[in-house]
Amino acid sequence: MSVELPPGTRLPLADLLRLGTVGIRARPARTVLAALGIAIGIAALIAVIGIPASNQAAVRAGLAALGPNLLTVTPGQDVVTRQPATLPPESVLMISHIAPVRGASAVGYTSATVRRSDRVPERETNGLAVAAARLDLLSVLETTTRAGVFLDAATERYPVVVLGSRASELLGIEPRPGQPAPPVWIGDRWFTTIGVLASLPLAPEIDNSVLVGWPAAQSYLGFDGLPEKIFVRTDDAAVDDVRAVLGRTANPQRPDEVLVSRPSDALAAQRLVERAYSSLFLGLGAVALLVGGIGVANTMIISVLERRREIGLRRALGASRRHVAGQFLAESVLLTGIGGGLGLLFGTAVTAGYAVHERWPAVLPPQALLGGIGIAIVTGVLAGVYPAVRAAWLAPTEALATS
Repeated sequence: MSVELPPGTRLPLADLLRLGTVGIRARPARTVLAALGIAIGIAALIAVIGIPASNQAAVRAGLAALGPNLLTVTPGQDVVTRQPATLPPESVLMISHIAPVRGASAVGYTSATVRRSDRVPERETNGLAVAAARLDLLSVLETTTRAGVFLDAATERYPVVVLGSRASELLGIEPRPGQPAPPVWIGDRWFTTIGVLASLPLAPEIDNSVLVGWPAAQSYLGFDGLPEKIFVRTDDAAVDDVRAVLGRTANPQRPDEVLVSRPSDALAAQRLVERAYSSLFLGLGAVALLVGGIGVANTMIISVLERRREIGLRRALGASRRHVAGQFLAESVLLTGIGGGLGLLFGTAVTAGYAVHERWPAVLPPQALLGGIGIAIVTGVLAGVYPAVRAAWLAPTEALATS
């Protein structure tokens, strides 16, 4: 006479989760240590994704403000003598006649040095250059003055200067309303400072320059009147077309001696380097997560060995292999879930704190947050499969006989 076994039962999700918390609540110290590895890995992944995203948002905002349609024209080398070439005096005017060009301006560098006063040794110039500037320079660069005013038709002929943002910091000079205009010593005479420019990420050479009017540079500093760097602002859709004709437009006789560049390309190259570093740190975060997953698996295996009598008793009372496996798998997922939650909070805090410190907009891509949760769950499943199977196939008599 055969005995019909009762049909197998399935544990409700609530009961399964409650069983999964038994080992976690019973060993809090081990739970914290095991979850810490997962938390570090998830936090590293969130930060590695969030910090570059915040940086890129700041760069995009800067480029949007300055415009990626800025080109620069500089003289190269004489193809015969290998000496520095020059640009024709009329090159700025010729470039401005190109149809898609919205504006063109230039600076020309002098051999004069700038110092805070005539008492400072001549060699201590802080690496600052003295340059002649055209009046339309600010409109082409699409920037403003941080303090004071820029050169105009009334001041470009006199010994007055406008400082780049970095030059102002190095010289310790910034004009203030209601106070006398501070002087600087250039060449062999005093020049009055009337303004300071805002920072220009796409034109750092202007940040490190002291700007004098074009006629004043010729009158007081021996400037030859030749442009040495031309800034060209074009229509967004015509950047590449304008770039292709700038050389032969600026110097029709010797177009091979003209160098044309796009400052935003340097920022693009910088972002490539940053992405390489991001990939490196992403790999390090993955390694930390792998180590954390191994730690969870090790914790679960030890838990199975320590709870053999509990497993045997549950099996003797009617729990199926599926019930036991589900309990330990749920415990593994809950353990990594705790670590993943802590990692999300810590990674978010690190990203936001670093962004605020760097004055960037804090950006946390949703895919990074959802991916962090998903990775934690997958890690818990993978780490808990072997311990759960081992617990499920433990014979009740063998488990109960364990001392």
